[in-house]
Amino acid sequence: MKKLILLICISFFFSCNQDKKDNDQPIANSEPVSNESLNRVEPPHWWVGMNNSNLQLLVHHENIGSYTPTISYAGVSIEKVHTAKSPNYLFIDLALDNASEGKFDIVFKNDQGDEKKHTYELKSREKSAEDYVGFNNTDVVYLITPDRFANANPENDLSEDLNEKTINRSDDYARHGGDIQGITEHLDYISDLGFTAIWSSPLLINDMHQGSYHGYAITDYYRVDPRFGTFEEYRTLADKGREKGIKLIMDQVANHCGLEHWWMKDLPFEDWLNYQKNYEDNIENWNWEVTKFSNHRRTSNQDTYASKVDKQDNTDGWFVDAMPDLNQRNPFMAKYIIQNSIWWIEALGLGGIRQDTYPYPDKDFMSDWAGAIMEEYPNFNIVGEEWSYNPLLIAYWQEGNNNKDGYDSNLRSTMDFAMQRNIVEALNEQESWDRGLVKMYEGLANDFAYVTPKDIMIFPDNHDMSRIYTQLKGDIPNTKAALSYLLTLPRTPQIYYGTEILMDDFDKPGDHGLIRTDFPGGWQGDAVNAFTGEGLADDKKDMQSYLKKVLNYRKTSDAIHDGKTVHFAPFMGTYFIYRVKGDETVVHIINKNTEPIEIDLKRHAEMGLEGKTLKNIVTGETMTWGDSIKLSERGSTILTTKL
Repeated sequence: MKKLILLICISFFFSCNQDKKDNDQPIANSEPVSNESLNRVEPPHWWVGMNNSNLQLLVHHENIGSYTPTISYAGVSIEKVHTAKSPNYLFIDLALDNASEGKFDIVFKNDQGDEKKHTYELKSREKSAEDYVGFNNTDVVYLITPDRFANANPENDLSEDLNEKTINRSDDYARHGGDIQGITEHLDYISDLGFTAIWSSPLLINDMHQGSYHGYAITDYYRVDPRFGTFEEYRTLADKGREKGIKLIMDQVANHCGLEHWWMKDLPFEDWLNYQKNYEDNIENWNWEVTKFSNHRRTSNQDTYASKVDKQDNTDGWFVDAMPDLNQRNPFMAKYIIQNSIWWIEALGLGGIRQDTYPYPDKDFMSDWAGAIMEEYPNFNIVGEEWSYNPLLIAYWQEGNNNKDGYDSNLRSTMDFAMQRNIVEALNEQESWDRGLVKMYEGLANDFAYVTPKDIMIFPDNHDMSRIYTQLKGDIPNTKAALSYLLTLPRTPQIYYGTEILMDDFDKPGDHGLIRTDFPGGWQGDAVNAFTGEGLADDKKDMQSYLKKVLNYRKTSDAIHDGKTVHFAPFMGTYFIYRVKGDETVVHIINKNTEPIEIDLKRHAEMGLEGKTLKNIVTGETMTWGDSIKLSERGSTILTTKL
């Protein structure tokens, strides 16, 4: 009996002590939250179960720098608190170790006993990191300028709370009213054409006084521009796109923000911006004349002979006077940009990021930025804009390239401006030994410099350059040849909206406002509707049909996605390229001859097509491969053994 009483007492003693020990720890959801908010805490929420369990909060509120924060929530601890030069900031380093989803208060107290609270939320992840699959070479990307694509909700065209208060479709540089809902409502059109990814130029708020339509002068990195729609509509676009097999690529800008960004009125540190002192010294009379601009000498990133001043002027100079250049060497800025990118991937379920002006920010930071994203999402993808016609510079930025300086970008995809120019020159020039189609042939030979050519993004044009139809002087056969050729290459293709209906900028070639013309049918009352074909000219309908057939064939072509590439030197005004995998061979032929011509195929014997039946992807006609082929029309022909 005594032993039994002793055991009960011992058990009660340990049980009580264990309860006391448990009660000493913060308990998730143990207390109701205040639901109070400070002026700004960013990121606005986060997720549990991330690969990187560290989180840094930017807190902005009047005199918050004199307060000390505390958190009582299981699995969340404050590792360090940083003050800034401005008294209105705190940066709080958190460790999220085995934290559970839920809300908790961050309590701020100062020496006078004043208290403020901010309710913060940790959410559960909707899917595993491995399930965030990025775009790749099996995709074709449809690039959209959203203000110019479709206006589904005219009620959000203007906002009296924002600086630019007008809308004018007759002004190429004003807002026209296109929105997120306009893209969502035309997903069927995009999918039916054969596109499997959408890259929209930035949809975050640009509260600038003019030119806000293009989206590249962001004034809040966590807010959707209300003239485009809401966060919920952005998420709907991503969700409905996924249902149709379309990935959403977000256009992000790490190099600069807009001059009206909220922090420009209260910069946290002396080095938040590049050339910040120059800005602050001239703030009352800020204009282009006092701005320290980038020298745009992007080769200084690789040039072993480049002077320090050239390197600095490229990286630190401002792009334009309305876009402050961000200093990614400031560790708080660096963390802010990285976390912002991850926040949008997780919040929207993105299928990729396109990073603007890639060679302009600090290149070591860009490696860290891409590395942090790819470490969190191993199957994701990012493409960086490097506007260079030198394949060696394009190769430098691709992950795994054997750079002499040891630099590894962690960037899987770069942009192939070099091959784009080769295609245009090849089709525009008269044939000779060193001009014309040989530009394509020798341009593609540069693939030996690339780690993975298929991950490089190729395009006929984009939102910053003349429309391909304009570049090719209004020549429809050449335009078709350019499109079909790049869609056959070992590349990841991107096509700008309106290319499928021969949109042009002949009136003012190269003018950005005109390049980004409204898509016909995107506005109520449009006389022409390219979505339905109503009122659309026959040549535009024909191009639409042509591109649809090529895109939809490419969508299921193993040879184009992952096949061997073989091409033959241009001969008699023709150029043949083959893609081969297993039983599927795709033959792409460009013919620049204006009269019918017969080409001897004996030198193509290594391709093993003798006696085989091939089908024309566009016309559906079949032929038997023999000793020669007769080409009766100028332009391109695409043949396949897949019948």
